[in-house]
Order: sequence, then structure tokens, then C-alpha cells
Amino acid sequence: MGGIVYWGLLRIAIVIILLWFSYDYFDAKYFWIIFGLAIYIVVIHPIIAEYKEFVVKNRNVINNSLCSKCKHFNETAVLCMKYDEHPTDDFTPCDGLDWEAKN
Repeated sequence: MGGIVYWGLLRIAIVIILLWFSYDYFDAKYFWIIFGLAIYIVVIHPIIAEYKEFVVKNRNVINNSLCSKCKHFNETAVLCMKYDEHPTDDFTPCDGLDWEAKN
């Protein structure tokens, strides 16, 4: 999930810088339309696509794993907070030894 945020911020910074330098080439009324389209095409749409891919990739871990029912599991990052590791279908960070039920 951090990669999605990082690349989103990097893309928006690049788009803003490029559009700032190209401001003189566009008429003011067209600039804001181009700005909006550029933000959507270069920043927002890839973020949505990457997030959907992240959810599909981690759906089984979030819904059906031992980690998903533990109090140390962070669903938004798919992360074991106690061991600071990402569980997968084949890997449980604590091997079930430090599992604690959610309240």
C-alpha cells in the first residue's frame, strides 16, 4: 500500500511541475481542463488500478487466514504489527505461536 501512495505522490509532483512550465503554451481557459485531465489520467486512474490489484492479490489473506483474526493484524496494510512483516497465503509471521484473538 505504501508503494501506491509513494508513486501517486511522485506522479502528482511530476505532473504539477510539467504543467507549471507549460502554462505559457496554453490559453488560461484550456489550462484547467488540461490540468484536470492530466491529474486524472496520470495520477488518479493508476492509483485506482493499483489499489484494485492490491485488494485482489491480498483478498485471501485479509478474509481467510489465521492472521486476519489476530489483534496484531492491520488489514489496510496487510501487515502483522507485532513482527512488522507481511503475511501471505504461505507465510504466517509468528507461525501461529503469538496469535491473539481480536476483541
